[in-house]
Amino acid sequence: MKPLDGIKIIDFSTLLPGPFATLILAEAGAEIIKIERPGGEDMRKTPPFINGESVLFNLLNRGKRSVEIDIKSKEGYEQIINLIKSADIVIDQFRPGVMERLKLDFNSLKLIKKNIIQCSITGYGQNGPKKYTAAHDINYMAESGLLSLAVEKDGSPAMPNTQIADIAGGSYPAVINILLALREVEKTGEGKFLDISMTDNLFPFMWMAIGLTSNNFFSKGGDLQLTGASARYNIYKTQDNGYLALGALEEKFWRRFCEIINLPPNLIDDTINVNATKNAIKEIIFKYPTQYWKDILSNETNICCSVVNNLKEAFNDKQVIERQLLSGKIKLGDKDITVMPTPLAPLWRSAEIIEAAPKLGEGNDVFMKTK
Repeated sequence: MKPLDGIKIIDFSTLLPGPFATLILAEAGAEIIKIERPGGEDMRKTPPFINGESVLFNLLNRGKRSVEIDIKSKEGYEQIINLIKSADIVIDQFRPGVMERLKLDFNSLKLIKKNIIQCSITGYGQNGPKKYTAAHDINYMAESGLLSLAVEKDGSPAMPNTQIADIAGGSYPAVINILLALREVEKTGEGKFLDISMTDNLFPFMWMAIGLTSNNFFSKGGDLQLTGASARYNIYKTQDNGYLALGALEEKFWRRFCEIINLPPNLIDDTINVNATKNAIKEIIFKYPTQYWKDILSNETNICCSVVNNLKEAFNDKQVIERQLLSGKIKLGDKDITVMPTPLAPLWRSAEIIEAAPKLGEGNDVFMKTK
């Protein structure tokens, strides 16, 4: 038994935000029926491919069911409505107004099923002057101000290394609010509409910068304690082009770090001349190769300093192996593909061999009925 056994979700979403949200819900036991337009959603066409199947599509859509349908047709619309009658949740990722034109908006659906939950993930939300604006992850980060807080040496914004807005601004908030809505429906019997704005949900990540605006300080990036201003919370290059990530904010951790690297005593108080302290640390760390520091750090548990792993090193990290984070596999042809973990606690995670993503339309015979 899993927490969401018996919950049925109709998923109109594509690409990353919605599909990752429904992946989490699927691993928690929900039945996900993925609605795809004729020809399938774009992620099916995204490389790399194994035996003609997209690895990325499989990572995001494992364990779901696929229905291929033209929802703009009369027959397709009737079939979708019939499907929604037995569902608990509808998820979409269209711009505002699209579901209304399709007559699949919340006001229409609650006439069909009083306790339906509809979750709509959009870039800017259901209202406001930007609600119809086309954008992607980097645009949401740019307009929220989050992109400005991580800067290159020349002061320009650094390119983000993952889709922060899609996942942290879209997928996770969608899951949180869906679970809250399920609880509310249990109590009231009334359905809920969930307006998830990926841009809105980036603002909590700027909590420190927002707090400092109360003193009329507006960060330009790289000038906060946790964005590069501190010697204690920074990244330092090793001799062989590796890196150490230091997070020794607390005094006891900082003192131990300074002791290990033999930082001159006059530089330990980093409030006197933080740049002098940073430069001294840079010189010391750069004297030795990464393995030298890795050996030293392996015996230390109280300095908050880590070697920056590449992906191969991270996958083989003893902690990752012990936690069985990457033990899940799906079969694509004759190959076992490592799946990404969801943020569910180990208690709820799927078995080691996980059902692959559905073939396009493989659920049509089961789910598409007009009566």
